[in-house]
Amino acid sequence: MKAEELKEKLMRNKKTGWVGLQEEEKNKIFSYCEQYMQFMNNSKTEREVVKNAKTLAEQKGFQDISTKQTLQPGDRIYWDNRGKSIYLAIIGKEAIENGVKIVGAHADSPRLDLKPNPLYEEEGLAYFKTHYYGGIKKYQWTTIPLAMHGVIVKTNGEKIEINIGEQEEDPIFTITDLLPHLAAEQMERKLKEGIKGEDLNLLIGSIPYEENVAEAVKLNILAMLHEKYGITEVDFTSSEIELVPAFRAKSAGFDKSMVAAYGQDDKVCAYTALTALLEQDIPNKTAVCILSDKEEIGSMGNTGMESHVFDTFLSEILNKLGVNTPNLLEKVFCNSQMLSADVDAAYDPIYASVYEKNNSGYLGRGIGLNKYTGARGKSGASDANAEFVAQIRHIFEEANIKYEVAELGRVDIGGGGTIAYILANKGVDVIDCGVPVLSMHAPYEVTSKFDIYEAYKAYYAFWRA
Repeated sequence: MKAEELKEKLMRNKKTGWVGLQEEEKNKIFSYCEQYMQFMNNSKTEREVVKNAKTLAEQKGFQDISTKQTLQPGDRIYWDNRGKSIYLAIIGKEAIENGVKIVGAHADSPRLDLKPNPLYEEEGLAYFKTHYYGGIKKYQWTTIPLAMHGVIVKTNGEKIEINIGEQEEDPIFTITDLLPHLAAEQMERKLKEGIKGEDLNLLIGSIPYEENVAEAVKLNILAMLHEKYGITEVDFTSSEIELVPAFRAKSAGFDKSMVAAYGQDDKVCAYTALTALLEQDIPNKTAVCILSDKEEIGSMGNTGMESHVFDTFLSEILNKLGVNTPNLLEKVFCNSQMLSADVDAAYDPIYASVYEKNNSGYLGRGIGLNKYTGARGKSGASDANAEFVAQIRHIFEEANIKYEVAELGRVDIGGGGTIAYILANKGVDVIDCGVPVLSMHAPYEVTSKFDIYEAYKAYYAFWRA
């Protein structure tokens, strides 16, 4: 056998997925990603992801589980957890005690949140004080256009939705930075200290209400907000308002082969998982999709995966199938399989020193499998067993899904985590499986359209197998 033939047979394929791609398949990729970018432009927060996911699901026949008295194979149901996470399922043909197949992503992304008492005035300028959410490089959030999304809930229960900065006619907001001419001291600091958390203050106005009134600019802002929304300053204490980049999701590169957008960690996996589920017929095993909240800050809280709300959703399914018995939920978990649909760090040649080339994910080579994440000696990781990894490889190879297996950077350089360990602790076989991303956690992240479409195909094949 010639060396090239032997190499093709024995060695791992490192070619980009674009090579040899038929025009018809390329058109499918570009068309799918147009819909993805539209979704991203309308879904910048976890509340918007859940709202839009629920709309898409209902169009495909999904119903709130609370409206169903009984369940049978083919039923399509969801549980909306406080508007910030959602669980969807299609009841399968097999007995549910044999386990379910889960694809779990998260809908939250790094951002800035308003503090409970955010509004103040300083020397004729009005500001909102913020508290950053998740792992960010603080300097990246200055001098860029920011939009304001969220809700304000008044004591009478009225909920006011806020979305300012996305439309052409809307104002945007920004956080100022020091000019280079006066920044000698700032530029001597370590990069992580160049911008301090307490200095991430949002500039929101400069016109006074009346000239001789104390805090006249602050008063003018409050008067405008009261006129438009009927709120007072104290109503901010019962609000959830997030500041996100006002950038639109766009095709990137001369060849338009990539997507640049805010929040692709992890909305790229949330969208591909959701759309893959919506296209399923009646699966053999019950198919479950999780779009969770709070992953970026540890998955805590009643909308995060550490809560028992997902367990309650599965218990309700067991109840309405009429099969629930003591300890059945635990048995279901132990017989279940899951793809933890979270993004992977794509190899960046500009910063090659933090990656290990042979164990990195690359743009354009398909969906990324991470057998484990964690840090240092795999600390905090869910390490998928070899038998389960082989099963997933078999599914992908049978369905002609291009995939790569990677780690998150060099040993001892850093690390990360996903929701994988939470389900693994319940007995589920889990592996991280998501789209490689450049500039992860930055206000503008980059992915490959090829990888996005492969993720959709991979999640679809997993549920179908």
